[in-house]
Amino acid sequence: MSDRLDWLAEALDPLRRQGLIRRRRRVKPLTDGYCKIDGRRLWNFASNDYLNLAHDPRVIETARSAAQIAGVGATASPLVSGRTDWHARLEQRLAEFEGQEAAVLFPSGYAANLGTISALVGRGDVVFCDRLNHASLVDGCRLSGAKLRVYRHNRLEKLRCELEKWAGPRRRLIVTDSLFSMDALAAPLPQLCRLAERYDAVLLIDEAHATGIFGNHGRGLAELMAVEDQVSVRVGTLSKAIGSMGGFVTGSRDLIDWLWNRAQTQMFSTALPPAVCAAACKSIEIIMQEPDRRERLLSRAESFRLRLRDCEFSTPADGIGPIVPIILNEPGSAVMAADELEQQGFLVASIRPPTVPRGTSRLRITLSCAHHDEDVQRLADILVRVLPRTTTALT
Repeated sequence: MSDRLDWLAEALDPLRRQGLIRRRRRVKPLTDGYCKIDGRRLWNFASNDYLNLAHDPRVIETARSAAQIAGVGATASPLVSGRTDWHARLEQRLAEFEGQEAAVLFPSGYAANLGTISALVGRGDVVFCDRLNHASLVDGCRLSGAKLRVYRHNRLEKLRCELEKWAGPRRRLIVTDSLFSMDALAAPLPQLCRLAERYDAVLLIDEAHATGIFGNHGRGLAELMAVEDQVSVRVGTLSKAIGSMGGFVTGSRDLIDWLWNRAQTQMFSTALPPAVCAAACKSIEIIMQEPDRRERLLSRAESFRLRLRDCEFSTPADGIGPIVPIILNEPGSAVMAADELEQQGFLVASIRPPTVPRGTSRLRITLSCAHHDEDVQRLADILVRVLPRTTTALT
């Protein structure tokens, strides 16, 4: 019998030639910001565990205790029999933390975006999507069946024109990340709120990389920019600063009831493990009680970013937060730089198309509370030595 997948070998060749093939590697997480890959102990500057809560002993003990009582898996979807006391407590804790009426959980942040967008708009509606949005937001817009219009976050005049043009459809939804994960740029939330109000549109923001990091209470960029009351739908993840797993949406009671009944990625997925929910509850408690974590992180990240700019590396001028990209243009340059950094003891992600546009391959450095000033300084020193040997495209 012929192999009907024999076309795959040929299809993979262009990816290899262009430096776009991805390797599968085994990573052994270690404490205090380290990991081990292929037997080599590396400083982990590729993790999204921004507040170092995934390895916090208090969070681990909370998860262990819950697992002993509830077991490992939830065994069913939330609607059938998978929603336990731990799920209910986490939803209540998230609603209180976000200052919203209610919350609903999803198996991942990706599922939260797909399910929420598809539940809010469909055929006959229009969805407006920022060009820099995460793939989960883009896929949610496309799969919803609504008319998709793309805009640039720094060119809101086009968005205004499109909102005016599409005044007839039944529903209009503006979708944006609050912090764009590959560029560390903040969305212009106040301007988007004004446009949504003016043109009777719903605004959905994904605070995945901002929750726990920004604002007086750590609720994200909507809090920092004082627009929380103007945002209709707030999506977040438990897998980054919260250090656990899963996604969530907070908002009005009617919104959450609608998603409970219409968001298929939530309805037809097995619920999160109860121990994961318990861990997330503990992490949120720590975030609320220890604001110095995010303060130290943001201060360290800003110092690191300024050092890179002084060295004339190509990093976004308006970047904020713990994500620090260095644009190297070509995929091969990014891979070579990451490999050289690994030889020097640092794990840094090389990001290439299709994750980012062609010609903008980059190193994506992420800082966390596990890093110390001297470690970040050493990474900066090594970058100065490594990058000129791997590429000249630094402007």
